[in-house]
Amino acid sequence: MSLTDQALSYREIVTKAVCGKGRKYSSTTHHVVPEAKPSSILGCWIINHRYEAHKEGNYVHIAGSYEINIWFSTAENRDTDVAKQRVGYTDQIPLTELDAYCREDEMEVYARVVQEPNCVKAVLLSTGDTVIVEVEREMEAEIIGETKLCVIVCNVDEEMDKHVDTLAPIYDDYYNDLDPDLIIDDLD
Repeated sequence: MSLTDQALSYREIVTKAVCGKGRKYSSTTHHVVPEAKPSSILGCWIINHRYEAHKEGNYVHIAGSYEINIWFSTAENRDTDVAKQRVGYTDQIPLTELDAYCREDEMEVYARVVQEPNCVKAVLLSTGDTVIVEVEREMEAEIIGETKLCVIVCNVDEEMDKHVDTLAPIYDDYYNDLDPDLIIDDLD
């Protein structure tokens, strides 16, 4: 029996894999009213970012919050003060490359911050009592779940095992059909 006459069969392997992923950039404007009337803005920081993520349909829903700290001068620039305000947000990250064969009941949601929330601009309104703060952030999410892989299995008998080097041409056609864009290069 020649190698080309040898019957090839297929096997399904159940494994965990990335079954969907997405990324979203967001920009939000907040209005902060300090207790003391600001004369000028000296600085603005975003701290204590917290968030939770869960899957809803073809999206990952992010519910989070962070604290805005505005350092400003008061009393016609003779004193300084800090205004603090915790704000909440929600984001929906659309999932791309969603695997329709991934088992819904076994999915795990992972979200991570690509860019921590940070202040892009803090401006004192002409009324002098409100600070407009522009905040940007970027998140990404992955869905990890069980899925099936289909692999080719070649049953090699003892006679064929002697000619294992001649198996390569049989599989060359299969390897040529692989899509190199499916290879994941970001493994962190």
